[in-house]
Amino acid sequence: MSVPLPTGGVIPPLVTPRTSDGALDLAALEDVVEHLVAGGVSGLFVLGSSGEVAFLSDADREVILRETVRVSAGRVPVLAGVNDMSTARVIEQIRLAERAGVDALVATAPFYVLPSDREIEEHFRLLAASTPLPIYAYDVPVRVHRKLSPELLVRLGLDGVIAGVKDSSGDDVSFRRLVAQNRAAGKPLVLFTGHEVVVDGALLAGADGVVPGLGNVDPRRYVDLVAAARADDWATARRLQEELNELFEIVFQAQGVGGEAAGLGAFKTALVELGIIGSNRMSAPVPSLSGDAADRIREIVARSAVPVAAR
Repeated sequence: MSVPLPTGGVIPPLVTPRTSDGALDLAALEDVVEHLVAGGVSGLFVLGSSGEVAFLSDADREVILRETVRVSAGRVPVLAGVNDMSTARVIEQIRLAERAGVDALVATAPFYVLPSDREIEEHFRLLAASTPLPIYAYDVPVRVHRKLSPELLVRLGLDGVIAGVKDSSGDDVSFRRLVAQNRAAGKPLVLFTGHEVVVDGALLAGADGVVPGLGNVDPRRYVDLVAAARADDWATARRLQEELNELFEIVFQAQGVGGEAAGLGAFKTALVELGIIGSNRMSAPVPSLSGDAADRIREIVARSAVPVAAR
């Protein structure tokens, strides 16, 4: 492990830029990484839902990981999503990530298969036994159709199986229970929320940081929000959260399309408006946003005055 892992902060899940003809756009990926590092983020999460990981071949995944590691150049840690349908297939993704030189891994419960709670626990234990890299559990039942219980997560943390949790469950009660149980156990886990519109509340509840898809567009305000919370300046934290929530309206502008097109397509459209990437092309068969929806997104981004470092 070449870079110390973050104990909190902001770790955006990178989008995967494509050229207008659909090829991976590695030059644009470099610009996204530089935008995020300049924004003060604590790490980079590659091959998450915001990275359209489900649409990528293994060859493309490895290229994206290697390029992100190269461009980040040890300035911040790189966390790799290794999600797949079964334990054996996830371990294959771990090997790919190890070859790319990442600093940590992010794994869900298996999907497509229908594991019991006991099998999910064994899944994470087998992953940890297969690699020296730290593992973060990704709790995202909307994607894998299983909720990771606070009891399981804290037990895995106490046993050194996982280093932390990205909670994208949307279950506020469960998250508060996870925070309480983690605290009672001596805080074996670093806890991140994946919900970009309630970060101030999650930090007040005891989260250590955030993994915000909208952080691709506006990393600086998320970094400032976390800093304000750490300073107990909750008025500033609330103000920044409300500004970010106004920007988050971009994901509601497209109608009649799937979640990837509406949400990730909005992030990419915003990044084009900011001059960070050149195309909002999505992975096939997801449509790219255009017309009135794209115009409304550009208007929201312009009103939001997103801070972008000079390049």
